[in-house]
Amino acid sequence: MVAIVSLLDAEHSDRLNQLIFGLEREFGLREVQKTPYPHITWLTVNDGSLHNLQKTLGHAAGICCRFRINTTGLGIFPGEKPVLYIPVIRTAKVNQFHGQLYKAVCLISQEICSYYHPDVWMPHLSLALGDTSPEVVSQAIQYLNRHNFQWKIELDNLTLLTKNGDLYLKAGEFPLVGVEAKDTIKLTTSR
Repeated sequence: MVAIVSLLDAEHSDRLNQLIFGLEREFGLREVQKTPYPHITWLTVNDGSLHNLQKTLGHAAGICCRFRINTTGLGIFPGEKPVLYIPVIRTAKVNQFHGQLYKAVCLISQEICSYYHPDVWMPHLSLALGDTSPEVVSQAIQYLNRHNFQWKIELDNLTLLTKNGDLYLKAGEFPLVGVEAKDTIKLTTSR
């Protein structure tokens, strides 16, 4: 699996890591640390060559501007091992960027994880996953309840993460150029 993400800036990486390390200290939750870089995931793919993905993202990043995301509150993806996360608000700019990236990657990959289809994608910053339980997550929410999760984060990169042993590590980082446009984000890629 290859993940297409944007890494967070240093300030928000530190803030997210403080929360993650607090959850490890208080509840023993550390599975989320298999990806050591705080990030928002745009897509995951199960096929397509890494070279083609690197080329597509390099091109996309070279013509796209940095832009801001906003977060708020806490969220849970339910299940036997619930995922605890900070939701990213789906603005028109976020949706446009994600949708155009999805279309560009569809040209080179047929196996994009269904969770990342534009109709169902839930952008978020993961706090705990994989080693959770409903009971621990409910306690973790009480622990996190004292924090404010209304963050404004400027994204300035597209990054590929690939599995390397037990960790997901960088396989390419591509800076987004320019500053955020007021009305639109234009992302087009060539095949």
